[in-house]
Amino acid sequence: MSEPLSIPLPPHADARGRLLSIDALRGLVILFMLLDHVRETFYLHHQVPDPMVVDQTPPELFFSRLLAHLCAPVFVFLTGLSAFLYGAKHADGRAATSSFLWKRGLFLVVLEVTLINFAWTFQFPPAKVFLQVIWVIGLSMLSLAALVWLPRKALVMLGVVLVAGHNLLDGVHFPVGHVLHVPWAVLHDRGWIEVSDALKLRTSYPLLPWIGLIAMGYAAGPWFMAGADAVRRQRLLLVWGLGLLAGFVLLRALDVYGDKPWAAGSSAVTTLMAFLNITKYPPSLLFIALTMGVGLLLLRAFERRQGAAWLVPLAVYGAAPMFFYVLHLYVLKFLYLGGEAVWGLNQGKFFGFSAMWMVWLASVVLAFALYPAVRAFAALKARRRDIAWLKYL
Repeated sequence: MSEPLSIPLPPHADARGRLLSIDALRGLVILFMLLDHVRETFYLHHQVPDPMVVDQTPPELFFSRLLAHLCAPVFVFLTGLSAFLYGAKHADGRAATSSFLWKRGLFLVVLEVTLINFAWTFQFPPAKVFLQVIWVIGLSMLSLAALVWLPRKALVMLGVVLVAGHNLLDGVHFPVGHVLHVPWAVLHDRGWIEVSDALKLRTSYPLLPWIGLIAMGYAAGPWFMAGADAVRRQRLLLVWGLGLLAGFVLLRALDVYGDKPWAAGSSAVTTLMAFLNITKYPPSLLFIALTMGVGLLLLRAFERRQGAAWLVPLAVYGAAPMFFYVLHLYVLKFLYLGGEAVWGLNQGKFFGFSAMWMVWLASVVLAFALYPAVRAFAALKARRRDIAWLKYL
């Protein structure tokens, strides 16, 4: 991000030729993530499984959770896209990209199992470590560090096979103690890994389809290079976005592959909920088709509004995503502990809100409250390029 972001911006790019739309989309899904994490902090007494149970989930909770489904796939896709653009700025392109992906991927894996896991559990030493989205982004980056050496066509084919074909493996399981239990739990079969009597790992985000998605993001990189035809790029985003959504509707209507079966509900709303009730862990083909179809159309829409003032705050959030991620987790944890100290466990085993509108209100308040800190860090990150570690945040 250029620093500070100024208004008005040129119609297609900021002062350094970087598309504001990429950071703006990343910033939007970060705010959706904030909503979901406020829900997971203050509405945990109404926790939802994956996929959700439609007849036991109020529409306001269902659609709030559905909105948050955009976060991980869009972020992983943009990570691959950003990796390509990073390499395009260096003479040794692929080598520089591979090196950066390797180092940042390792950094994210370590960050997940230490600082981020502690923010969720406040246990040290931890009894449970939850391997979640930062873990899977880190592992995806490590995988892409090797895959960048493939020809672009091979990378696209691999991405399609992993994203579209991994549901064929849904019936494959290995029991605890089997030599393949641990690697399969990491790759595809969400579960627990017992490290010792005192420590268990939860593979919340199985890896395999995310490798395919980050590869496809990287393969889309040439669309966004400096000097690329903006009209062609927007046409490709429109075609692929609508194509993914059409594929989702067709496959979901046929109900033959790509996710768990669905059935019509007792009303139009519950029928729509059932139709959209997709599986995230691991992300099904239909999950990725729906979320990335919407994501690509949003990316196009944001580019077409490149000079709009309202995109700037979103782009600020998108310019410092890891800083915001760590910051908001600790803020939420301290707010929860404070609420528990004042009002006690007012929701059974939890302290929490009594309605979803309170979750939305708290999310909006936190988005405004945290914005100055995020903007200051984004400006520091853009200004101090001599501080190498800042680029990892």
